[in-house]
Amino acid sequence: MKKYAAWILVTALLFALALTPASAQTAKEVLAKMIEAQGGVKALGAIKDQTLAGNLDMVQMGMKGSMTLYSKEPNKMRMDIEIMGMLISQAYDGEKARMANPQTGSIDELPDNLNQEFKRQALGNDALLHPEKYGITHEFKGKEKIQDKEYLVLDWKLSDGHIITYYIDPETYLPYKTKTMGLSQTGAEALVEMLTTDYQKVEGIMIAQAITQYQDGQEFLRMTITKVTFNSNLDDAFFKLAK
Repeated sequence: MKKYAAWILVTALLFALALTPASAQTAKEVLAKMIEAQGGVKALGAIKDQTLAGNLDMVQMGMKGSMTLYSKEPNKMRMDIEIMGMLISQAYDGEKARMANPQTGSIDELPDNLNQEFKRQALGNDALLHPEKYGITHEFKGKEKIQDKEYLVLDWKLSDGHIITYYIDPETYLPYKTKTMGLSQTGAEALVEMLTTDYQKVEGIMIAQAITQYQDGQEFLRMTITKVTFNSNLDDAFFKLAK
């Protein structure tokens, strides 16, 4: 009878564990392995600013050009697009998002919804390494198959409640895909998916050399990285688009 009772107790315990959702510790372990795969805490923490330059193919619009993405810790970002002989610049200085209008030459503040979008996108390595400072929490959602391969699924919940889902390669622990609700080129809400592939090591950091973005399931743009620069002492004013 005692053996039978013990068996019931063990079975009940195992069943309870099976029903328990993935713990915060599991999410923490997946995040730690992803950080290590990208270069590690020390190397990522040493990056104060980063510049990615590459070729741009805006598939839906049938236009090609170049793009340069600048970022500065902890929350500044600028994007310069050269296309059809025009330079289009948008930037977030940690508080406000602005755009340099190539037709009028004016610097215009972007509306609140775009400002919020830039605020999320501008979060850098400091938010990755110290998510608690930014009110970011993580939840490990198990595995999900994309085509013929299963990926680890990690949800990032930002302080405003916005969720970004990461699909992480279980072999390399490098991000393969992100998925979130964002804004389309028309300003409407859209499901935005980003594939990051062809990782190469640059100064000890693994950088995706190919980026493909989808909006509501349709391929929107492709970017091929041709140059990566770290710690070029970008000035804060560079992200204000001041004249």
